[in-house]
Amino acid sequence: MIAVTARDGTVIEPGWLGKAESVHRELRPQIPADYVAKMQAMFAGGGRMVVAVSADKVVGLAVYRVYEDTFNGRKLYCDDLVTTEAQRSTGVGHALMQLMEEEARAAQCNAFALDSGVQRKDAHKFYFREGMHVVSFNFKKDMKR
Repeated sequence: MIAVTARDGTVIEPGWLGKAESVHRELRPQIPADYVAKMQAMFAGGGRMVVAVSADKVVGLAVYRVYEDTFNGRKLYCDDLVTTEAQRSTGVGHALMQLMEEEARAAQCNAFALDSGVQRKDAHKFYFREGMHVVSFNFKKDMKR
């Protein structure tokens, strides 16, 4: 695992940020064309990134943040967790989840949370195996029309 950002969101591994783009787009193809600028904006807002690497290639990544809310108190929220299709079920996702759990404990979080699209049934099975459970629905209203 390689931390792309420091805890304050500063990019400390710009080369790995660039290498993460194609893997990240497997989950989020809608990310704007200027990937680095988009991610730097995310990091400026509290986001952090870690990449899983094999043979000098990114095979998975996690984007997450630690913050306070009124429901959980302090929590670690995972924005994105993706493993390349070729590396799924090889332990990469589990290792990324373990890293985030360790970060949550170190930050004295009360919760570790993420959202997952309703269509992502294989991901849901994975999250259940990782000890997560469903606690609420996430409602959304698109504001751009």
